[in-house]
Amino acid sequence: MSAATSPRLNFRVRPETEARLRAAAAASGQSLTDFVISAAEDRADDVLATHTVVPAEYFSRLLEALDSPVEPNAALRELAQRPRAFEPR
Repeated sequence: MSAATSPRLNFRVRPETEARLRAAAAASGQSLTDFVISAAEDRADDVLATHTVVPAEYFSRLLEALDSPVEPNAALRELAQRPRAFEPR
């Protein structure tokens, strides 16, 4: 990561937290910065995945589309005429 990559985040930690982070970073073969950023990104992804909500309107349209019958078009008809790529067991 280069110094011009992005804005800085500065925060304070207890000495025992710093020691644990440094030990974990060393054990994983990463710099302290890379270790902390990776761990923070993973945690942020987990939190956002459980707190991101699909808008009701989008979800309603999705279910409606899934429930609607497929209208065959030229491409779909052509695909249906092709030989199977595999045989069922």
